Amino acid sequence: MSSPSVPRDPCAYLNKKLSQEGGLTDAHKEVLHELLNFYEKRLWHQLTVALLEYVKAPYFKDQIELYDEFIADFETKLNPLFLVDILTPIWSSMSDKEKVMESLGKIGEKVKNHQEAHCLTKVLAGTLYLEHFDKPLETKKIIEEVDEMMDKVKGVGKVHSRFYFLASDFYKRQGDHEKYYRNALMYLGCTDIGELDLAAQKVQAVHLSLAAILGEGIYNFGELLAHPILKSLKGHEEAWLVDFLYAFNSGNVAKYKALKPKWSTAPDLKANETVMYEKLCVLSLMEMAFRRPSQERILPFEDIAEATSLPLDQVEILVMKALSKELLAGHIDQVDQNVSLTWVQPRVLDLDQLKTINKKIDVWTENISSLEKVVENNAGEILTM
Repeated sequence: MSSPSVPRDPCAYLNKKLSQEGGLTDAHKEVLHELLNFYEKRLWHQLTVALLEYVKAPYFKDQIELYDEFIADFETKLNPLFLVDILTPIWSSMSDKEKVMESLGKIGEKVKNHQEAHCLTKVLAGTLYLEHFDKPLETKKIIEEVDEMMDKVKGVGKVHSRFYFLASDFYKRQGDHEKYYRNALMYLGCTDIGELDLAAQKVQAVHLSLAAILGEGIYNFGELLAHPILKSLKGHEEAWLVDFLYAFNSGNVAKYKALKPKWSTAPDLKANETVMYEKLCVLSLMEMAFRRPSQERILPFEDIAEATSLPLDQVEILVMKALSKELLAGHIDQVDQNVSLTWVQPRVLDLDQLKTINKKIDVWTENISSLEKVVENNAGEILTM
């Protein structure tokens, strides 16, 4: 960036560019005339919109010169978030990332009173640390710092999208499946997937599916199964991942085994086969408890062993793990070899599970109707006494 002591002449800068012989297309000249006109008339909103389009145009080559010679003159007139938006493509096009980091720091200081803009400069710095400087500790520090700052940002917008993308990318590189999964879902939750090309959607879908299965604390697959991102796998060799997710979501051991020829070709899944199967068995236990009527939630160990294909002597350990993870609540009867369950952790349900809920509601409605008839009959007898 230029020194503050050097006087700027924004009009002279634009006129000089317009006077260049050759190299400028008609579209480029038109935009420069537009910028000059808006600047001279002090139409800051229109100038902002024009700049946002200009820096993304294929003929834009000015890089940081545009800021130094033009934008810096009126930057205080612009919305701070739009200022950072205008500069983002400029920073991306610069090969000297050290200078980009320096510029980011200076702009970050200037917009520090605007929460969203300040957060965005930090997210962009975190992205540089991660992608260009290989400094994961600095990236993690920024993620933690921005995470706290985001609590003060009203609404959900592009800053959230960029932040969750950075966080998910960081945790993916760190091999933290659970944190990657949760941040990637948040990213998709505040991003229009129509803005992602099919290849990017497919990559997200594959990574999310693997993370859901391998994430230590992830026992709720409904949100991912309901997301349109999985449609990007349809017709591709990774389409089996959707069936695999459904197998886990319902604790379907038979389907899990049937899909082994597919999932055993994925190195991460094959390497974690034991842990993966234990998770499937926990989900199978949760599904058993979910599908049973509330008055029939005493599960014999033999039934659990049959559903999970586990040896009978390993069932109690499985139940204890599920209870310790607070996925279920209840107590074990070691004498009678059963578990009495009183609660199942709520989950986002798929269509098949919703049908189960509907059946339970029908049964409950019938029970209420029967009770009403009993009350009516008994009340009649009391009134005639």
